[in-house]
Amino acid sequence: MSDLEVIEFRPSAEQYAWTFGGAAPVLRIRPPAMLRLFTEDCFAGRVRSASDLVSEVCEFPFLNPQTGPFHVEGATPGDTVAVHFVSIEPARSWAASTTVPLFGALTSTHLTATLQDPLPELVWLWELDRAARTCRFTARSLPDFVVDLPMEPMHGTVGVAPANLEVRSALVPDAFGGNMDTPEMRAGVTCYLGVNVDGALMSLGDGHARQGEGETCGVAVECAMDTVVIVDLIRGVPCPWPRLESDTHLMSAGSARPLEDAFRIASADMVSWVSGLTGLDAMDAYQLVTQAIEAPLANVCDTNYTSLVKLPKRYLPGGTPAMAGVHARLRDLAQTMS
Repeated sequence: MSDLEVIEFRPSAEQYAWTFGGAAPVLRIRPPAMLRLFTEDCFAGRVRSASDLVSEVCEFPFLNPQTGPFHVEGATPGDTVAVHFVSIEPARSWAASTTVPLFGALTSTHLTATLQDPLPELVWLWELDRAARTCRFTARSLPDFVVDLPMEPMHGTVGVAPANLEVRSALVPDAFGGNMDTPEMRAGVTCYLGVNVDGALMSLGDGHARQGEGETCGVAVECAMDTVVIVDLIRGVPCPWPRLESDTHLMSAGSARPLEDAFRIASADMVSWVSGLTGLDAMDAYQLVTQAIEAPLANVCDTNYTSLVKLPKRYLPGGTPAMAGVHARLRDLAQTMS
């Protein structure tokens, strides 16, 4: 059994962070450390029925409450924080999704203004069956229309404090991580985040019982989560944009508008990553990445859009393990704690 420090933390209402940067740490942790955390849903638990409209029960900009930030001892700019997701489990038997006027991919927004009327504000409550691992959709217009979708818990938001003294809303994704909304942020995955300030100030939240790629209407199947992560520090290794690693894939995340710039950021970062791992020059790495990657959408609704590129690790034979093999080490460490 490992002597890894295990910290349990359930925030009180006044302890949630609503930004990345600008919030005092709730705890100091010495890496590697295992955190057993409760995270509230993006509505702070206030949408509980079909009549709980976001515009009435939530107060903008107090959306997407984050558990944290955690001061990672020893972290300095130029290092990388590794967050390995051991488990992500819904903390309730229900979840909520909504449409919000002037928000989402298929409506007028504040950034893409048109003269059409906003879409209606509606709420759907989803029934979660944690034993069957399903999320039940019940149509509002046809109550007999019921579909069970697979439960695939994930975190929409994980990040560190931004660079240059910036304070960013927890609704925004960027180079610091934040509200990336990628379904790839699931149990068994390690997220790498470049450190911008002493202590990194890592936070996470925005649990989704499931989400389709793109988060088209702007809202996933939102729920509170009981989440276990192991946080470690990779000293002297920078990470310019968020990177993810699973047992089978390396992934880079880019966030920007327009969407093609988010894709370009993720792709360019993957080319750089592959070149560094294999010794290939930039043009050889560019060719390999071009022909080998998958490119799932994360979100096309937030202030910045997020695009991922995924490269199967089997295409990198004989290469040095990514990030000094931290993913495999943290995965194995998690298994000793189970």
